[in-house]
Amino acid sequence: MYAAEVPAYGALVETAQSVNAEVMARDGSAAERLGSLDRVTAERHGAVRVGSAAELAQVGRLFAALGMEPVGSYDLREAAPTPLPIVSTAFRPVEPSELATNPFRMFTSVLVPEDERFFTPELGARVRRAIAARTLLAPRLLQLADRATAESGLGDDEAVELLRLACDALALSGEPVDRGWHDELSAVSGVAADIAGGTSTHLNHLTPRVLDIDLLYDRMSERGIEMIDRIQGPPRWAGPDVLLRQTSFRALAEARSMRAADGRITAGEVRVRFGEVEARGIALTPAGRSVVDALPRDADAWAAALPSTEGGLDDAGLAWFTVSEVAGRLHRAPVVYEDFLPASAAGIFRSNLDDGAASSAPGDAPAVVRDHDWIAGALGREVRDPMALYAAQVEASWAAVGGRGRGGVSA
Repeated sequence: MYAAEVPAYGALVETAQSVNAEVMARDGSAAERLGSLDRVTAERHGAVRVGSAAELAQVGRLFAALGMEPVGSYDLREAAPTPLPIVSTAFRPVEPSELATNPFRMFTSVLVPEDERFFTPELGARVRRAIAARTLLAPRLLQLADRATAESGLGDDEAVELLRLACDALALSGEPVDRGWHDELSAVSGVAADIAGGTSTHLNHLTPRVLDIDLLYDRMSERGIEMIDRIQGPPRWAGPDVLLRQTSFRALAEARSMRAADGRITAGEVRVRFGEVEARGIALTPAGRSVVDALPRDADAWAAALPSTEGGLDDAGLAWFTVSEVAGRLHRAPVVYEDFLPASAAGIFRSNLDDGAASSAPGDAPAVVRDHDWIAGALGREVRDPMALYAAQVEASWAAVGGRGRGGVSA
C-alpha cells in the first residue's frame, strides 16, 4: 500500500537490499552480528500520528491484536533544537524470539493541543473539537482487534478482514483538505497540520533497516533522490555500532485536493510523508547512555570517551550483552537496540516539514504533563520500560548458563 502511495519508497527498499547484499559480500558472517540477513531484510518500522488520548487508545487496540506492546515514551516537545507539539510511544513485540521472527514497530505520536507553548487556548480548543468529531478506526476494525487480542487470534477470513480494514484506516485519504484550516495549523507546525488537518490518519513513513546507512545515503543520492542533509543519531566512529542511526529522503510533494473558504475545490499539494531508513546498533545501558548523551556528534569525541570494542563496552558496563554456552565456553552476543531516540525522531520529522514553524516552542507557558504514566493511562495498559526489557534479556541468558561468573567470556 505504501509503495503504491509513495513510489520512491520502492526505490529505498530496493537500494537497502542492494546495500545489504554488498555488506554481506564484504563482511561475511560479521555482517549478521546484530541480526540475520533474513531479519534485517524483513524489518520495518512505521509511523502514525493521532490527535487525542482516545485516538491513541484506538490504535493501541489495533496493535495489541498484532502482538505489539507499547514500549517507551518520547516527549518531542523537549527535543532540542527542534521541539514539536507531540509525545510518542512505540508499539512492538517485546520477546526476543518474537522480534527475531516479526521485527516490526509502529512509532505512534499524539498531538498535545493543550500545550499553550505551541497553541493559543482558542486554537487548542478548536483542534480538540475537530479531533473529537472524527472517527479514526471503524467500529468493525476495533471489534475484530479486541477479539483477536482476547482469543489470541482470528480465523482466516476475519484475519484478512482485519488487515484489509487496518490498511484502509492507514491509507492516505482522498478527501479534500480545508486549505484555511491546514494553513492555520501549519503556522504552528507541519506535524500539527498533518494530524489535525483532516478527518483521518495515515501511514506517515515506513522504514526498512540497512546494514550500512552511510553507503545507503550515498547510493540514494547517486540515484538522484534528494536526501535530508544528515544522518541522525550517533556519528560513524571507529567502535561498534550503537543505538540507532536514521536518515530519509525528503518528503515529496503529493497532490491533494484543497477546499477553499467559498467551497471551491482546487488542486494543491502537501509535503509530509517521506522515506526513512535506519541502521540499528547495540543497546546501551543507563551508564552508557549517560556517557553518549552528553557527547557531541563527533567521531573523535566518541573515540575518546568510549571503549572501541564490544568487550570493552561490556567490561565497562556501558552496553548490554547476552551470553550463551558453546562447547563449554561462554560467548558474548550484543543486544540489539530495539527502540528510538527522541532527538533523532524530531530531527527526521523537522527535516521533512514544508515550513519554518515550530523551530522552537513559541511560548513560555508551563508544559502540560504528557509523560510515561499519561500514555499508560490513555492506553489503559502498561507501557514497558526499554531498559528493563534489555536487563531482563541479559539476566535470562545468565540464568540459562547457571549464573556462572563473567570470566572467560569470548565474542
